[in-house]
Amino acid sequence: MSNSIPEDRIPVIVGVGEIVDRPKDIAAGLEPLALLEEALKRAEADSGAKLLPDVQSLDVVNFMSWRYRDPEQQLAQRLGIAPAHLGYGPISGESPIRFVHEAALRIMRGECSVAAVCGAEAQSTATKAQRAGVELPWTPFAHDVEEPKRGAAFQKPMAVTLGVFRPITVYPLYESATSAHWGQTPREALKESGDLWSTYARVAAYNPNSWLKKRFSGEQITTPTPDNRMIAWPYTKLMVANPMVNMGGALILTSLAKARAAGVPEDKLVYPLGGGYAEEPRDYLIRDQFVESHAQTAVLKTVMDLVEGDGRKFDAIELYSCFPCVPKMARRTLGLGRDVQPTVTGGLTFFGAPLATYMTHAACAMVRKLRNGGKLGLLYGQGGFVTKHHGLVLSRVAPKAALAQDISVQAEADRHRGTAPQFTTEARGKGKVEAFTVIYRANGEVEHGVTMLRTEDGRRTLGRIPASDAATLTHLQDMDRTPVGTLGDIVTAADGMLEWRVA
Repeated sequence: MSNSIPEDRIPVIVGVGEIVDRPKDIAAGLEPLALLEEALKRAEADSGAKLLPDVQSLDVVNFMSWRYRDPEQQLAQRLGIAPAHLGYGPISGESPIRFVHEAALRIMRGECSVAAVCGAEAQSTATKAQRAGVELPWTPFAHDVEEPKRGAAFQKPMAVTLGVFRPITVYPLYESATSAHWGQTPREALKESGDLWSTYARVAAYNPNSWLKKRFSGEQITTPTPDNRMIAWPYTKLMVANPMVNMGGALILTSLAKARAAGVPEDKLVYPLGGGYAEEPRDYLIRDQFVESHAQTAVLKTVMDLVEGDGRKFDAIELYSCFPCVPKMARRTLGLGRDVQPTVTGGLTFFGAPLATYMTHAACAMVRKLRNGGKLGLLYGQGGFVTKHHGLVLSRVAPKAALAQDISVQAEADRHRGTAPQFTTEARGKGKVEAFTVIYRANGEVEHGVTMLRTEDGRRTLGRIPASDAATLTHLQDMDRTPVGTLGDIVTAADGMLEWRVA
């Protein structure tokens, strides 16, 4: 280790804690604040030192399953602490990684000596209670606190009308565009997704903190059945995130000097080495294309720079896995093959998706993995619709240089961004498919298809395919030939909505 960095300015993760709550009775389920408190206590116990009273930086990942007024302040009161920095939110899957990174920077700058990052959700209990009409004995729901803005708030009215404003219907657009760009038939792309997801399931099966401990073959994952229904082409239920979980996770960071003074064993120490953050426009319809995320590429190239540009130098990686297209894109940028081990946690389908806080659990799993023999680990999280991206490298070996202060690589992402096509709600003539999905009802029937189209003059629009148009739906869902790049007719339906028909 270099002597150039004082030990009181070297941030280190010393404690990780997780809790999974499976109550026998609905009313016995723990609320998110209780899950947070327990996860933090477990993280402190894991460190072997008394650190919670000294927490001066506390970040809480935004939760959706229950609404509180100032939950970060309520948590601090429960713990009997008054941190100088209290953070909460926003909703986004990469936020836990950003919080850990920023906490490390606070320690490096001398702004605090102990920091904690935590997140929790109790969506399983909250949903069951609502359905059963059970009143939960939790902190009263804060009805007067405004619900945070989500997908629909940032999307065009046409996208909302057509139902392509939720993750489950937007990610398939990337799925169809990227697989066509990579020269895959839909059948080949689905096989890659199934094999990848089977690997996540296998890891979850051995993770004591996962929600679903069951192994699945790739074929079981991708084949529609009554228990594994199609949700949005090409995704079945077993290919999407499962938010119906009760989970809490927490990490405690301190300086190397304080860790040693407090008696934290050396074999517990895991060091943040650095990383980066960037994002895409929130309105996905004003992005330049859907075969790459410039923000994702910039972030992953930044983390690779920390390992001499070679993604294979990571002993363990976690590639965010809300939907298959994300880790498929990421592993290609990292230069890793199809045999990649993409997770130490188990993925958002099988481990469980406590909404924005999955990567808190992934960070806990990564710390344990590195303590047990690995040297370098990559945590890559993303949020929104391939919108926000954060990568962080962890190491068992102390850094030779201080963490970079500026963690944004937005300028690098923007430098590669092309001009986005103009979006229009009025078009006629021919339309070429840029990306597509088919949305299914809960009973397994098609609701309608949606194509993202490029008009003859180069503009972008969306076209509906009604459930009655069997020929076009068959064309879209052909397993052996992608419809991306094919031409069809744009027509205006009786309700004024644009529709697309195969030529």
